[in-house]
Amino acid sequence: MTFRHPDRDQIRIEDVLSALGNSVRLEVVRVLDAGGEHNCTSVLHRLGITAKSTMTHHWRVLRDSGVIWQRPSGRENLLVLRRDDLDARYPGLLDAILSGARADDALEQHERAAAPA
Repeated sequence: MTFRHPDRDQIRIEDVLSALGNSVRLEVVRVLDAGGEHNCTSVLHRLGITAKSTMTHHWRVLRDSGVIWQRPSGRENLLVLRRDDLDARYPGLLDAILSGARADDALEQHERAAAPA
């Protein structure tokens, strides 16, 4: 099986933002931002998702938008964040989105801690 990936110059901002506007896909990107190749199963475990079939759509959206590379490796698929391509097309965008996600996490944790029991 081979996957279609857009070339760097075919990556469009509206596709990237749409892909990252979904909380599950944003979490995938946060996992992949650690660097290197990750197999799909390890990403699912990190996200606490047990059904691989629920992720098929999310992998496709991320791949088709140019956010990830996906390649088969035996019975598994490997995923890599296309950080170099995204940084070349939209400098600072990915860092801003990931920073915003971390800030949202911190705010949510603060609000939970401050909530009355």
